[in-house]
Amino acid sequence: MTATNASIFSRMRAGGVIEHRDPEMKKVWQKIARTIKLSAALNSATDVKQIRGRLSEIINVDIDASTIIFTPFYTNFGQHIRLGRHVFINHDCSFLDMGGITIEDNVQIGPKVSLITENHPLTARDRKNLVLQSILIKRNAWLGAGVTVLPGVIIGENAVVAAGAVVTQSVAANTLVAGVPAKVIKYLEESH
Repeated sequence: MTATNASIFSRMRAGGVIEHRDPEMKKVWQKIARTIKLSAALNSATDVKQIRGRLSEIINVDIDASTIIFTPFYTNFGQHIRLGRHVFINHDCSFLDMGGITIEDNVQIGPKVSLITENHPLTARDRKNLVLQSILIKRNAWLGAGVTVLPGVIIGENAVVAAGAVVTQSVAANTLVAGVPAKVIKYLEESH
């Protein structure tokens, strides 16, 4: 299937520019409306099992029973989130996932973390278009409170992102990064 005849959802996952006038954008807006409606039920859930079930409904994939998500939890799209096993997501996180967010096993995500796969061109005439790039959080990574991860970033296995960091570039495995923009602070001992 070529890029011109691929579904808008396939093109979103592939990354790149999605024009706001794309004839299939109405399908995206339908998914967003569904997510908004289901998010109200998600954020009124009263226990972890119920939260997991309601978020599974939003992302259209069953979340493993070992994964724990605390509310409030926000997503604008929801269809392109994939969560591994033994993942922990703390309160008040926001996942803008149109470009795709994959979180591997044993990842810990602190409160108020934002994962953002969406951007816009700088030129005024094109600014309503979407520029999408996926985010990948590899096994056993830890994102501290208030971290922001921008489009196209890969957080390496066992990496730690210090609280408040803004991650604009991929983070190597077994490193600690901090700051705005995030920079390597130290190399961590590899886990065996």
